[in-house]
Amino acid sequence: MSELIDNSKKRKELLKHLILQLHEGQAPEAVKSRLAALLGQVPYDVVVEVEQELIAEGLPQEEVLKLCDVHSAVLKGAIDQSGAREAVPGHPVHTFLQENHELARVAARLRELPAAADFWDQAAAELRLLSDVEKHYSRKENLLFPYLEKHGISGPPAVMWGKHDETRALLARAQQAARDHSAAPAEWQRASQQVLRPLADSIDEMIFKEENILFPMCLDTLSEAEWFEIWRQSPEVGFCLYDPVDDWRPAESAPSGAGQQAGGEQPAAGEARRIDLPSGSFAPRELEALLNSLTVDLTFVDAQDTVRFFNQAPDRIFTRTRAILGRKVQQCHPPDSVHIVERILRDFKSGAQSRAAFWIQMDGKFVHIEYVAMRDREGKYLGTLEISQDLGAKRALQGERRLLNYEGRE
Repeated sequence: MSELIDNSKKRKELLKHLILQLHEGQAPEAVKSRLAALLGQVPYDVVVEVEQELIAEGLPQEEVLKLCDVHSAVLKGAIDQSGAREAVPGHPVHTFLQENHELARVAARLRELPAAADFWDQAAAELRLLSDVEKHYSRKENLLFPYLEKHGISGPPAVMWGKHDETRALLARAQQAARDHSAAPAEWQRASQQVLRPLADSIDEMIFKEENILFPMCLDTLSEAEWFEIWRQSPEVGFCLYDPVDDWRPAESAPSGAGQQAGGEQPAAGEARRIDLPSGSFAPRELEALLNSLTVDLTFVDAQDTVRFFNQAPDRIFTRTRAILGRKVQQCHPPDSVHIVERILRDFKSGAQSRAAFWIQMDGKFVHIEYVAMRDREGKYLGTLEISQDLGAKRALQGERRLLNYEGRE
């Protein structure tokens, strides 16, 4: 009997039979018990193959989606990862894993919020952080899944995308509850059980599916050139609660024609590729150096209210990490100031206004913050530029300086 059980084909048949039993309504605990007795541990690649085959054989994708969490519950503790590869720091999978670590921490805090007078304030703060999961899911959907589909793996990504949408719906429901909250203590407990806990559980379930099935499968399936493309394009989507600090290059040479390497130095040949503007041109590295040499903080928000760029000036006033890239600007502000952001964007888009300035005292600095509407030659709104600078030293200037003096920058 053991020879049959060890046989890969037999394992797949048995696992498929057990999953079909779940769909026929058999109790998950009974199925899990049979799984443990018959198979011991199931290699992660077998789980993926079985799910793909079931969909190909006609099991409706919606049915797989409906019982996906039941499958996960049954398979927890029964998936063998002994042969799985590990991702080195900087690799896209390593970044996904670090993001999962941060998402799990937020989900845990959300699940354990104390019933206190500031319950909804705490919930809103955690939900703002959790909204970053959109970038995590978007990188999977738009960068990772297309490569899996090229390798003939289409069923599992489609099912997982459906689970993403369920989590998005739970997040939207929780955010709405935070906006429409009640001060009644009884409402806190109901919200925890009916709104916040399901969201936290959904986040954790996806982390399990990714780390035990999806990522090991991807590491075995995708080529180094494909991972390079995912790595190169990831900053365009943005990162989730984590900013990769390690650079990464594939072991083999980068594919030809890959273009600019996100987050890395331009190749010398890149000097020939210049960005032409009406009043001159830049090589990409020259433009990057120029923006980072400015003595002001710049942050660019596009026409869809998405943060797309910030410079890395030597003495930034407001800390920025790449985790904000791809995030809606409204999610980067506390609730009590979001209405101001919304009004500025609305006025800029309508053309009613083009500039808005504020100044504050902060940590001994006199900080000037200005929002400027960016428009093309025809006046079409392209986005908003935030410009921040410390004017304290400039306000204190008196008289003139006509002689060269390197002491200080003023």
